[in-house]
Formats: sequence, C-alpha cells, structure tokens
Amino acid sequence: MSNGKQPEPVFNTADGDLNEVERFKLESDGVRGILGPDFRNLEGPGDIEKASEQLAKSHGIYLEYNRAKTGREKDWMYMIRATIPGGGAFTADQWDVFDGLADKYCDNNPFGGSSLRLTTRQNVQYHWLHKDKVIDLVGEMASTGFYALNGCGDNVRNVMGCPLSKFSSIYDANKKAQEYGEYFRLPAAPHIQVFAIDPNFIRDPEKQYKYGEKLLNRKFKIAFSAVHRNLQTGEIEYDNCVEIRTNDLGVMPIVEGDKVAAYQLYIGGGQGEKNGKATFAAHGEPLGIVTEEQLMPALDGIVKVHDEWGDRKNRHWARLKYVVNAQGIPWYQDQLREKGIEIESPNSELEPGARMMHHGWQELETTGKLAFGAYIENGRLIDGENGKLKSMVRDTMQKFAGTELMITPNQDLLFTNIEPEAKDEFEAYLGEYGFGKRNGKAYSSLRVLSGACVGLPTCRLSYTESERFEPELIDTLDEMGYGDLKESIGITGCERQCFRPATKTIGWVGQGPNMYMLKLGGSEDGRYQGTALVEDEKLYFRQVPRDKVAVLSAKLFDLAKAHMTDEEIGDSGAVFRRLGSKFILDALRADEEIAPLMEKTAKAPFLPKGCAVDHYAAATMS
Repeated sequence: MSNGKQPEPVFNTADGDLNEVERFKLESDGVRGILGPDFRNLEGPGDIEKASEQLAKSHGIYLEYNRAKTGREKDWMYMIRATIPGGGAFTADQWDVFDGLADKYCDNNPFGGSSLRLTTRQNVQYHWLHKDKVIDLVGEMASTGFYALNGCGDNVRNVMGCPLSKFSSIYDANKKAQEYGEYFRLPAAPHIQVFAIDPNFIRDPEKQYKYGEKLLNRKFKIAFSAVHRNLQTGEIEYDNCVEIRTNDLGVMPIVEGDKVAAYQLYIGGGQGEKNGKATFAAHGEPLGIVTEEQLMPALDGIVKVHDEWGDRKNRHWARLKYVVNAQGIPWYQDQLREKGIEIESPNSELEPGARMMHHGWQELETTGKLAFGAYIENGRLIDGENGKLKSMVRDTMQKFAGTELMITPNQDLLFTNIEPEAKDEFEAYLGEYGFGKRNGKAYSSLRVLSGACVGLPTCRLSYTESERFEPELIDTLDEMGYGDLKESIGITGCERQCFRPATKTIGWVGQGPNMYMLKLGGSEDGRYQGTALVEDEKLYFRQVPRDKVAVLSAKLFDLAKAHMTDEEIGDSGAVFRRLGSKFILDALRADEEIAPLMEKTAKAPFLPKGCAVDHYAAATMS
C-alpha cells in the first residue's frame, strides 16, 4: 500500500525525464521495433527482448510464464487479447474461428484442455500460447474482422458498450463502442507488417485519432453506458453494466422523451493501484454535457489533453485520474476550451444506473426476437467437470441458425436473435452441456453476481489465486447458507483490480501468496467505490489468509443483516457505508474468531480529496 504521501506526477514530461517504456515507444518506428524478427526467432528460451515485450502490448500480446513451475528457467508463454468493441456481435462462422484457435494453439493449461477467457472489458483472451504460435494466431484471428490490435498497450483499449442496447429503440451503446473503437484504433500498417496479415482483413477508417510517436502516456479506457425501455412497464431504465465511472472516460446518454438529447461525460476513473506508491482507485467525476455533434470532438480532445499532460516519467502516476486529482475538473474544462471544445456544466444529480447483468431471457425491443444471457463463471469457456461450456457455445451457434453472440462487461455471454418459438428448445439444449449447474447444483444468486480476474498461474502481475479461488469461496459460502444473497464478491490476484472488486459488496485484493486485502463500501449494483478499512491512520485486514476469507465474508454479511433498515434490504454495501469504519472495526474486534486477524495493521493508504473519490472512505469511514 502507499506510504500516505501525495502523488507527485510529472506533467508535460520533458524528453530528458522520459521513462524506459516511453523511449522504447519513441524509437519503435510506429510500434514495429524488432517485433517481427523477435517473434520469428525460435531459438532460446521462448521470451522476447525487453523493448519488444512493451511494444507487443499494443498488438494485444503479453509475455507471461507459468508461475506454478519452479526453477531458474521460466516456462515462457504468451497471452493474446482480441479487441471486441462493445462485445461484438459474432456470427457462428466468426465464433467458430475463435473457438478453433484455442484448440489449435492453446491446449496446455491447468484447467484441463483448451479454453477461451472472456474479460470484464468484453475482450476474448487466449492463454498458454507459446512463441512459435503467436504470429499464426494473430493472423488467423484477423480473418474474422476482429483483431488483437489495441488489446493492450499505451493506447485506447477495447471500447465498451452495453451489448443488449444494440436492440434498443432509444440508444445503441454497442454501436457507439464500435464507432469509437474504430476511431481510436492504432494505425493498421505496423500490425499488418509485423504479423504478415492480409491487408484485406484490416484497413484504417476514414476518421482516426492521431497518436504521436510515444502513443499515450498509459492505457486509456472508454465506456458507453446504456438506456432501455422496460417492455412490461414502458418506463425508461438507465443501465450501467459497463460501470462507466471506473473508466478513464465514461459516456452516459441523457434521454428526453424517447430520444437521446445529450451525453454526460465522466473522467478520471480507474481501479489500479501500486503497492509502495501513493496511488488510489477511483470513480470518475462528471466533466460536462455535450450534444451528439460535440461528442466526437470532446472525446478526441479529452484524450489529447491527457496525451499532452499525463506523466511520462512515473508509470504508476500516468493514468488520467492523477491529472484530474492534481489539476481538478475546472482546469480540464479550460484545457478543452483552449482546443475550441465548449461543453455545458455537468449535472451531478444524474445517475448512470445500476449494473444490469442481462442474465436469462430478454425480449429484443427492435426485432421481437429473444436474447439469452448465459452466466459464465469468471468468463472461462472450457469443457470441464461443471459443464462443456466451450463446446456448448460453438454447437449452439451452429444449431440455431442466425443466432449471434455478444460478450457482456461481466465476463458472460449474450446469445441474440433467437426465435421466440425456439425458446424452450434453446434452453434445454444448453442444459445438455451441463449449463446452469456447479457440482450438480443450480448456480446461486451470490455466485452469478460475483467473479474474479485471471490471477495465477498465468498473470505475471498476480500475487495469488483469484479465478481458481473464487468458485471455491462461493462453494463454501453457499454451504454456509449465504448463496441466496443478492450481493456480490469480487476477487483479484493483485492491486491492479481488473475485476473491479472495490465496486462490489465485498472486495478481496491479492496481496501475497494466499493473502487478500479487504475492501468494503461498494455495492452489488456497482454504484459506489469502496475502500479498505482504516482507523487512526491504520489499515486493517491487509493480509487475510485464504482460509479465513469465507469466515470474514460471512461475518460481514451477518453484520450488515443485523443493522439493515427496510430501505437497505438486499444492499449490504449501503449498510457498510452508513455504519462506517469505526463501527465495523469495533464489531469485528469483539468477535473472538476475527480479532486475531486485526492484530497486524499497515499504514493507511493515500486517499485523494475532492476529486474522483465519492465513497464513504473519505467521509464516514475515515
């Protein structure tokens, strides 16, 4: 955790202060470097040069190694992340290619067979890929019209948008995500050259953001929230399934009547922290309101301001949230005005909506057909003991002609364009593959609302298990009688917090081998940003042993239930925020089973004031 000092980002970083990664980019000849020769050199241990490792990220490639294998020589491998703006949609033929690539190149993994991994940014990831297969996989993927370009790296990442909104008569956030994903895509030429891709598969759009030689200061995340018409009541419902305020830039539609009249923009969100540095996770703040005509210039300008001002010396302070924290929203508005971009003042009372999960059957407003939201635990599509989910998706797409597939922001799948008369047959067909059950029992509500990032053994940043721990944790809590709760638990293997655990009812953040830090104050609907428990400048529950996580989670659920008001039923996060740190810590100290976990504390983390933190830690909890 941080030492409590203020972040000290270096804005408008001088060339003499550029960090190593910035120099790699500057000397890369447009993100080419020696990537081509490096990936084609199959002699040696299987890794790539340090500069190539950084440049490869913009092409969607991470260098990893099997963290479970000990010894001096590392078992090097790669993760490739496909960029899927708005989560798709995939046709049956496109998905058949994606599915086949896993079988062809990625069959060596601890889950037992080939798999695909869906992510919280609506991507698809391939793990357990060795060097001699990288170029082939990237090239074959491009034949589908989806690419690895922008999958990682210091550029705009996969642009998110609610998949279900594709069928809304009011607003299509999926289409917006695709439009801006294309606009902020890196130039195609280096990707084509390095990976020998057929240029017919990928072309630059007519309008495209102009990246500089150094690209952006750091990754930049954009998301579009949605709005739906409730077909039973006719009412308009805002949907924040993408959790826009956890992004660097979030876009919320403002509806008047049955039309989008404008958009409210939020900036400065981000969940990643770095141990040992004054860093923080934050919700974005409202920047202003723009019209449809102003939207493209505004988004372009927001990214440009960060490109110009963001820290290029210290990568842990390079995200947009540190510019917002130091300079403030009015300053950012002034920077946009200097670029000729006028925006109206924001409306702080606007609400992007709850985190809709889109599970189960949905009627599609514009087509009259159906969609089925399929919960996929931790986004892992694999044929295993709890369902042949990988085969299920491929076979279902082929069997039900015209069905399209989309990825949700919660690592799940949305089958769309299903004929109403096929509803019963469709659901029964999924059941034939074991869908809907774990260990022979139906998924609990706690399970389908919870999740985890990948973690060990593949993630190079992870300290501990997350994807493989989460199912076991929920198994235990189900057995203890908590499965029916409409609450969420988020787990990540490190403080980068890719599953956004702080915005869940209870968050667990990996801090060491089989050690997890507690975060509270978020909520199942993702509306709030939680933090660690702090009192008198001391941080509690920084390293909770794995075998105590279920026990402490249960105690917290019990505590919330005991103090829940009628208005708070089903929302333990609201109870935690109201009770505050001191009350919660005092209650836990009185518990003989939990008190020993509180004996060891750490220094309180840095909390920003008056910027992107709207949660209880800066008020009632501290």
